[in-house]
Amino acid sequence: MKKLELLALLPIVISGCSTTSTITQERAKERQAVVETTLSEVNRKASKAARDEAKRLKKEGWQVAPGALPLEKQLDRSYMMQYEFDESLYPKYIMGEAMSIGTNYDGAKMQALELAKQNLAGNIQTEVAALANNSVSNEQLTNEQAATITKTISESKSLIVQSLGRTVIIVEAYRTLNNKNKEVLVRIAYSYEMAMQASQKAIIDELEDEGDALREELDAVFSQRILKK
Repeated sequence: MKKLELLALLPIVISGCSTTSTITQERAKERQAVVETTLSEVNRKASKAARDEAKRLKKEGWQVAPGALPLEKQLDRSYMMQYEFDESLYPKYIMGEAMSIGTNYDGAKMQALELAKQNLAGNIQTEVAALANNSVSNEQLTNEQAATITKTISESKSLIVQSLGRTVIIVEAYRTLNNKNKEVLVRIAYSYEMAMQASQKAIIDELEDEGDALREELDAVFSQRILKK
């Protein structure tokens, strides 16, 4: 059966980690396992994960707005997008997720979207830190250069958010609390390539006084591939 460039289920939200070498090594192992996964197996795992999460969310009181796709369908799409990888085994999308409470649906949704973008930016930071760490291993950067880039990206979340283009809402659900307030959950997706462009722009803007030398090193970082087929 034809092998696909797909990955076993990854968490929606990538938590921060102080050791980027560990991040790189773990992702390398996970992504190298992609070629062992077939389309039918991916569909099976994604559908099961979506059903399980939908069941949990419904039990917690979550529902979708009238006219929206059923929660199971939204979640199924979300998980399938997480399985999509390019020819170099990089994810095609980076996800962000957040919840917010407001006195009305629209207000809570708007705030949840802003928080989801912040979460997305954090996940982008994690990816860039792994790239910088990998560049040290490949001797493309010195430890000092990598540390500068990592420190800069860790301080540039707001710039990354500002550099983001249009994100896509993959999951949107809400529930009514006992006090009648609305709690809204959103999960968004963003192109991996565009995310890297946004983070590169944010770093360059922050390191404007560092000169062309570091910019050339940045180009090497962002043009590399952690994994080769």
